[in-house]
Amino acid sequence: MSGVLGVDSGGSGLRAVLAVKGGQDEDRDTAPLKSGEPVRTGPRGIDAGHLVEQLVPMARQLMADAGIAALRAVTVGAAGYTSLGDSLRADLPSALARELGVRKLALAADGVTAYVGALGQRPGAVVAAGTGLIAIGTDLTSWRRADGWGHLLGDNGSGAWIGRAGLDAALRAHDGRSGGSAPLLARGEAMFGPAGTWPGQLYPRTDRPAMLASFAPEVAACADGDPVAADILAEAARHIAGAARAVCPAGGEVSGEAQVALTGGLFKMGDPLLVPLRAALADRLPYARQVPAAGDPLAGAVRIAVDLAEDRLTLPREEDMLYVIGEPPALEANAPETPAP
Repeated sequence: MSGVLGVDSGGSGLRAVLAVKGGQDEDRDTAPLKSGEPVRTGPRGIDAGHLVEQLVPMARQLMADAGIAALRAVTVGAAGYTSLGDSLRADLPSALARELGVRKLALAADGVTAYVGALGQRPGAVVAAGTGLIAIGTDLTSWRRADGWGHLLGDNGSGAWIGRAGLDAALRAHDGRSGGSAPLLARGEAMFGPAGTWPGQLYPRTDRPAMLASFAPEVAACADGDPVAADILAEAARHIAGAARAVCPAGGEVSGEAQVALTGGLFKMGDPLLVPLRAALADRLPYARQVPAAGDPLAGAVRIAVDLAEDRLTLPREEDMLYVIGEPPALEANAPETPAP
């Protein structure tokens, strides 16, 4: 048997899964292993050494449990890779070659693995949304990105954005200003206590985006009977559709119909968000077909590793989006140069 390893590195730690190809070419995935600690960042970006410390024992356990002696390929998808990936590109290939014998490696932004998990190697757009939000699209010649700038500068339509808008409406009702929502004020005080204490609770915290996002389900719960809450979700839907439109290739730019998919925990809010969102997508992306996401970012990492192992990975290579080494020479556009002897 042989196997490939898919890795997802995010704010809650590492997840790793081994995809095993048996003697009859039957594919199966192991149950994922999870670490309890996020990979650190430092002056050089994401700390490659810290990632290796966590990943290597997990990989060895997965390989031993599955009876795998070698890995055909590995993909690491990492949050923050686009702007913080220098250390990973510099140090991870040699470290994984030394520790696990890896010869084919893909390093990817988590938006790329989310895209591949949702749509595979097809043109279109994927919006990945939870606490934050990013849209990724491709026409199979280049990657496009929209938003993903964090809760202070962007992530419009995200869980943190919806939660903040809901708390703003609650405080407007508390003050007697226009645009306020008494139902949201009641739910906010049930969650966080008296409204006057909210700044003291929120501003000192390092997990402010998560705290804001925790209020987003309350906005959805009020939307049916509260026009202010419903308007917040309608505006979030317009932001999400706008991000998708910004990255989705136009119909004339690709052969065949572009697809658009949604992935991430935000969309578990259900109809209060999804109904206006479907309408907004139909209005802003009439040429793109809305499809359900096939899988999550970890599934996307596995898919990239499988295609890399089989020399059939056709996605665009861009250093800060999808960086690949160990391909056939004709495809090895961004592999490190081998010094002359």
